[in-house]
Amino acid sequence: MKVYYVEDEKDLSEIIRKYLTREGYETSVFYDGETAMKHIDDPVDLWILDIMLTGEVSGYDLIKALKERQNPAAVIFTSARDQDLDKIMGLELGSDDYLAKPYSPRELILRVKAVLKRHLNYQASEVVQYASYEINVTRREIKHPDQIIDLTNKEFELLLFFLKNMNVAFGREEILKHVWGDNYYGSDRVVDDLLRRLRHKMPDLKIETIYGFGYRLL
Repeated sequence: MKVYYVEDEKDLSEIIRKYLTREGYETSVFYDGETAMKHIDDPVDLWILDIMLTGEVSGYDLIKALKERQNPAAVIFTSARDQDLDKIMGLELGSDDYLAKPYSPRELILRVKAVLKRHLNYQASEVVQYASYEINVTRREIKHPDQIIDLTNKEFELLLFFLKNMNVAFGREEILKHVWGDNYYGSDRVVDDLLRRLRHKMPDLKIETIYGFGYRLL
């Protein structure tokens, strides 16, 4: 696996490079943000970014560039500054982990292994792309360009049912059976209410109403 390590403390970076290489990671080190930025589009599994770097390009600038390009690489932030503030900022920008300086090389290696394991499990998940939504079926997670969309269990089940049956029309009774199960007893209007909430949360869903019958996802 390929790791890019951005750290302007050359002694520290050389120690960490040796540890990463010993663990089998193909590791490249950059001593400033400007040089690292030239490689922002490289296919890499993990970036380890120090926040405060020599020059005008910081670790924040690098992760912003990665996210703007929708680069799938995992990111670990390191910093010797105000830990709480940097941790919050890093997580808000999309980092996978944060490690405060000073840290031991072994601790960083453990974090690297954990982040890459989670990242690989995520990539191995079943992901469906619909319009502007990235729907991770395994994790039951929905990403929109600027946000994470939270659905209730029933809302997600209804969405999943439609996604598995694109362009197929279903009556309310059929939807009730598949989403609520055979043991549900109540009005089929619960389908309309659930669908209204789903449309509100995901307005780009093209769910067609077939009057007098039911619905289908286009």
